[in-house]
Amino acid sequence: MTGAVLILGARSDMARACAHRFAKAGHPLVLAARDPATLEADATDLRLRYSVPVTCVAFDATDIAGLDAFLDTLPELPAIALCAVGAMGDQAESQRAPLAAAAVLRTNFEGPALMLGALAERFEKRGSGTIIGISSVAGERGRASNYVYGAAKAGFTAFLSGLRNRLSRTPVQVITVLPGFVATRMTEGMALNPRLTAQPEEVAEAIFRAYQKRRNIIYIRPVWWLIMAIIRALPEVVFKRTRL
Repeated sequence: MTGAVLILGARSDMARACAHRFAKAGHPLVLAARDPATLEADATDLRLRYSVPVTCVAFDATDIAGLDAFLDTLPELPAIALCAVGAMGDQAESQRAPLAAAAVLRTNFEGPALMLGALAERFEKRGSGTIIGISSVAGERGRASNYVYGAAKAGFTAFLSGLRNRLSRTPVQVITVLPGFVATRMTEGMALNPRLTAQPEEVAEAIFRAYQKRRNIIYIRPVWWLIMAIIRALPEVVFKRTRL
């Protein structure tokens, strides 16, 4: 049997698709979310469909003080840790209410980064492991429409980059995932261009391939690399006039 996969934020659509893809390949799963009872239906389906062990555990990314205790309670240190924790929040509310902005920053950056940092320490000590962080193209340049969320994702992307650089001389692998638009509950109701919008299963397949090929950074649809390269290259005087 292949190594266990810990999926943090396992209730998200991308996380659920990843659970199916790794279980299909024979990986035992540990599904983590704030309320593990909400994961039981998925866990039962995964066990029956793929004949792999599936455990559901409680995990709150915003409980910074409890991160090490959470790792200590796991059945075993996983071979792979995939972080799909995230919440877009509301930009207008974040502008008005510091606590709302703080929740977005903690959920998308502080909690996930510190959790993966703690896992990295244990993986490095063991001498093996793969860390997969789902970040966002929103972090590649601050945009008026979602700059609090984007700032959090920018921090998370930078953290993963630094972690990968630090661990580059060890067997521990660090993968940054930049999905672009994905058809999930988070984007439901948004007018998305279908040519730029991936399905959760497409994300899961790309992540699984990146794990197999030991990739560093992946855009789910390559066009997003070009789009973000153009956006990053815009002079600030031009960028300020955009409505992104």
